[in-house]
Amino acid sequence: MIVRVLGMAAAVALLSGTAFAQAAGDAAAGEKVFTQCKACHTVQAGQNRVGPSLFGVVGRPAGTVEGFNYSPAMKSSGMTWTPENLDKYLADPKGAMPGNKMAFAGLKKPEDRANVIAYLSQQK
Repeated sequence: MIVRVLGMAAAVALLSGTAFAQAAGDAAAGEKVFTQCKACHTVQAGQNRVGPSLFGVVGRPAGTVEGFNYSPAMKSSGMTWTPENLDKYLADPKGAMPGNKMAFAGLKKPEDRANVIAYLSQQK
């Protein structure tokens, strides 16, 4: 019974797209997708634009880049930018964190999100 439940849980995780998409992320493809983000973000440490620097974003608590004026929603979110949280946020920024200031509709394709997350994971 336990094996069946665990097997079903693994299947649900794979079918949800999140676990599979993140495992399949391609950093080189993500760098290309990231061009959509460059108007507001950079991956250079300490270089904020309209949005904060995304250098070291994976694993970082949300709303903590020095010198960037975050929304109250972002500052008080208590979120850490795990690959799973980044995936949810990048899919629908306003839905994932109501009240944030990011004026981007999101990346609708799971593979684009997985690729961007793979790219951002290398920016340390």
